[in-house]
Amino acid sequence: MPLALGAGILYWMYRGEDWQTIMHVATEEMDWTWMLLSFPFGILAQAFRGWRWRQTLEPVGEHPRHSVSVNSIFISYAVSLVVPRAGEFTRCGILNRYDGVSFPKALGTVVTERAIDSLLIMGITLLVVLFEMSTFGTFFQKTGTSLDSILHGFSWTGYMVVGLCLVAILILLHFLLRKLSIYNKVRATLKGIWQGVISLKDVRNIPLFLFFTLGIWVSYFLHYYLTFFCFDFTSHLGLGCALVTFIVGSIAVIVPTPNGAGPWHFAVKTMLILYGVADTQALYFVLIVHTVQTMLVVLLGVWGWISLSFIGRKDDISRKENSRCEVRGTRYEK
Repeated sequence: MPLALGAGILYWMYRGEDWQTIMHVATEEMDWTWMLLSFPFGILAQAFRGWRWRQTLEPVGEHPRHSVSVNSIFISYAVSLVVPRAGEFTRCGILNRYDGVSFPKALGTVVTERAIDSLLIMGITLLVVLFEMSTFGTFFQKTGTSLDSILHGFSWTGYMVVGLCLVAILILLHFLLRKLSIYNKVRATLKGIWQGVISLKDVRNIPLFLFFTLGIWVSYFLHYYLTFFCFDFTSHLGLGCALVTFIVGSIAVIVPTPNGAGPWHFAVKTMLILYGVADTQALYFVLIVHTVQTMLVVLLGVWGWISLSFIGRKDDISRKENSRCEVRGTRYEK
């Protein structure tokens, strides 16, 4: 379904477009120097995420290797291109497989990370909206989005009924699980997740954690902003336009499609048009930039998979070290 949704939106946006012209823009008119300069920031954003994740795992007694943590992030983003959000479970599984990290605890720290990132994006969004209020007003008007219509879609009675139904479902699930043999397993899993969620309060180096968090999003922004200078029709756009389109694109990827394909294209293209970019040029920009950056995600995923095959599991390494020590000890006795 996510693949079909993303493909459908892209088909609707690019139906009737001249693909030879798009290829000409990508090969002849585009300055690839700026695109290549943006790559280190895309890599650094994922590396920061791996290092920060390792930091949140330490308070719950888990100590994965730096290389495994970073490579798991590389692979998780590549996996999410096939099945959106599946990468979050994949990276927890990788740490469990290679370093014996508890899967529930790892998943709990992922929940904590996402909550922190969401709060940070909400704060940045609020500031950008305040400074670019007129632009966002025009965006909502052009796209037909009305906050009032969304909020008034339900009456207060409707909200109460929905809330009561959710509570009833949760109570029913609780009693059903207590009757099943998996109840203790589920409870232990939820306990592990909760330990991961509250791990943030015991992080030893808070300034370093904040540095990693800011570094992730600054790197993401620079990874995107530098692509403006690849094209003549976007190179003159200022930092304000870059921030607005970056925020709108970050919100658009909430829609579960591979790497935000489709919703990201539509949202960023619409905002670029509001800043004076021609419709076809905006279409070229979002397609080329998103495609190239997605290819980088794929390459990093392949790199992470190959690297892990050379790194090996921590248990296997420990057994090899123990066997070496035993051999040396035998030789010494002889």
